[in-house]
Amino acid sequence: METTRLSTKGQIVLPMAVRVSRSWGPGTEFIVEPTDDGILLRPARRFPASDLDDVAGCLRYGGRAKTIAQMDAAITDEVTRRHGRGRY
Repeated sequence: METTRLSTKGQIVLPMAVRVSRSWGPGTEFIVEPTDDGILLRPARRFPASDLDDVAGCLRYGGRAKTIAQMDAAITDEVTRRHGRGRY
């Protein structure tokens, strides 16, 4: 376990190993929650939670809707094409 220290400006530096393992870069915002044992830092969500009904149809599409079978076939074709080029 690593330790850190509170600076005179009230700042705490998170150890690099923690930042790298969590992919927390400069500017990451956190929610600070007091607990009985100390504090809990949680990264703030970048976007509010939403479900499919909230976002379905937000992009314009002029064609006909595709079936699941057509989407599966298109994905298979693309994976086969990329595999043939040595990409996967």
